[in-house]
This record gives sequence, C-alpha cells and structure tokens, in this order.
Amino acid sequence: MPAITSSENLPPRRFIKLPKVKDYTSLSTSEIYRRIAAGTFPAQVNLGPKSVAWIEAEVLAWCDSLASQREVAA
Repeated sequence: MPAITSSENLPPRRFIKLPKVKDYTSLSTSEIYRRIAAGTFPAQVNLGPKSVAWIEAEVLAWCDSLASQREVAA
C-alpha cells in the first residue's frame, strides 16, 4: 500500500503581502523587486490577476541567510 503524505509533517504554508515583507526585511518596494529581478530575493506567488504574495518561510529563510553571512564575516 502506498504511503499517504500527511500535511501534519509539513510546516504551515503562509502567504504574506508586501507590507509584511517590507516589515520583515526593511527594504523598500523598489529594492525588493530589484532583488527579485536579480534572483537574490524570493519571487512572489500570483494569487490572482491583480494579487501577489510571498511565502513567509522563504522570506524568513532569506533573512536568516543574511544573518548567517554576518556571523561568518565576523
């Protein structure tokens, strides 16, 4: 019998809007989109024709990666 994948083992997927992304990162809107274009920031997810959001875990992981770079450089 095949294993059934349970969502209980996965962290909750939460979408956050631009104001929350800006709050987490302290980046401006234009800087966020510049970094997305450069491939150095998590891309947004299209929720609908005029609505985008980011996956919270990806944004937090990006923040953590910057913090870890600081620790290596110190």
